[in-house]
Amino acid sequence: MALPVGLDVSYCLVEYGDDQARLDEYLEEDGPYDICSCQFALHYSWSTEARVPRRALSNISALLRPGGIFIGTMPDANVIIKKLREADGLSFGNNVYWICFDDEFSQKRFRSSSPFGIRYQFHLEDAVDCPEWIVPFPVFKSLAEEYDLELVFVKNSHEFVNEYLKKPVYTELMRRLGALGDGNQDQSTLSQEEWDVAYLYLAYVLRKRGQPGSTRRNSNTNKGKTYIRDEDIEFIRTEV
Repeated sequence: MALPVGLDVSYCLVEYGDDQARLDEYLEEDGPYDICSCQFALHYSWSTEARVPRRALSNISALLRPGGIFIGTMPDANVIIKKLREADGLSFGNNVYWICFDDEFSQKRFRSSSPFGIRYQFHLEDAVDCPEWIVPFPVFKSLAEEYDLELVFVKNSHEFVNEYLKKPVYTELMRRLGALGDGNQDQSTLSQEEWDVAYLYLAYVLRKRGQPGSTRRNSNTNKGKTYIRDEDIEFIRTEV
């Protein structure tokens, strides 16, 4: 069987992270790809419109075959701004995380005409302590469309988990990931504080415009040293 070929853009944004990097030139011998993934990364460079949003989306579109899928996660701007406006000051959080905005946002208002450069400090226990930027999702969606990437799915992590955990196959997957315990002696799960952190994020799926199969994959694909057997792959069907 033919296995889908995927690219983790999260790593590439770090490895080739200058503002003008052309990933299709670095990876021209391996593409086009069926799937691109960018997890918890794109928002780190949302400081200006040119820096990553346009270059990253241009790279992803260039590397995906028509009909290919781009999956990702990023902070949910609506949730973060909602929590900011509910807070007494410019910071909020719990025992696991905190977010703090600068004094320039003391009015807790954000102009739609300036959707880039909305900076805040994010701390996640034993994991993250650095500046991040708000990503207004409608702006992200609009930019993606300019690069032939159409939105097919977006959900906040709470909604996503609550919906898909109704299906046994996903419940078992969460157990295997250690998020729900093993259902026997191990009853470990996310704490309420960790579940609150999950609420800060959303998941999305974009599809490259065009008909699948209209672009042939380079014959050099899979010339590296990593090989995956069919029996090692678990396929999970989703409806989007």
